[in-house]
Amino acid sequence: MPRLFVPQALTPYETLELTSEAAAHARALRLRPGDPVTLFNGEGGEHPSEVAAVERRRVAVRVGEHDAVEREMPVPVQLLQAVGKGERMDTAVEKATELGAAEIVPVLTERTVVRLDDPKRAAKRRRHWAAVARSACEQCGRNTPPRIAEPVALPRAWQQAAAYPLRLTLDPLAAPRLSSLVGAQATALLIGPEGGLSPAEQEAAAANGFQRGGMGPRVLRTETAAVAALTAVGLALGEL
Repeated sequence: MPRLFVPQALTPYETLELTSEAAAHARALRLRPGDPVTLFNGEGGEHPSEVAAVERRRVAVRVGEHDAVEREMPVPVQLLQAVGKGERMDTAVEKATELGAAEIVPVLTERTVVRLDDPKRAAKRRRHWAAVARSACEQCGRNTPPRIAEPVALPRAWQQAAAYPLRLTLDPLAAPRLSSLVGAQATALLIGPEGGLSPAEQEAAAANGFQRGGMGPRVLRTETAAVAALTAVGLALGEL
């Protein structure tokens, strides 16, 4: 069944006129009156509903009953993701959403190529990544999009991760495999940029409780590393 994120209150049995963005998505899906569609607004659960009208300037849906179903990980997982250039950050956000990350913190490191010193630009990128996450939720079935935090410099990221008892980062030279370190507890994952974390940043991570784990003999791109690390956590939690 097609799924639509709607940033509106969802009241069962009411006919709701969709926002322009949601309406455009409905048209792209070629929905017609009478077609089933699932609505969710990120506040928990979903509403199996039915398209009521598809017109040139409006799309309306009859909201169905609330279903409290959630498809989250058994424990929260935070992704501290160094901001990648081009579409790499979009890919990391999309795949992290699909794999169940509860929070994504865009991190600026010494070797981060992308600069977000302008607050307006940073806010715009944050809104864009939030939209990427919502779109991924429409596809993967999650009803609670991950929180996209404000982009922060790495020293501030330690505070963001302090509440997570298990803190892990990737290091190609680390002897223990990441899969041997993960467990069934709330986890923070730190993924470095294209050039990796600097030696000073690695030392700071260790000082802030991050254990270093390897992911095999091959060096992974930053967006691939995020997918691999979240997959390892998912396996440890029995999700995969």
